Amino acid sequence: MDKKAKKRLEVINKKLTSLRPRLAGSRAQADDAEELKQLEDEVAKLEAEAKQLKESK
Repeated sequence: MDKKAKKRLEVINKKLTSLRPRLAGSRAQADDAEELKQLEDEVAKLEAEAKQLKESK
């Protein structure tokens, strides 16, 4: 894995650590269905990108 990919993976992991608690809170409160969908989509997109980066070692 090159330096650029490692840095991108670090950034993704940092974003995921902040998004996951927000997603859990949004699921618990469920006031805004659109926000919940947006958070789920963003987490899924970032997880897929992280998986792709890990596989491209």
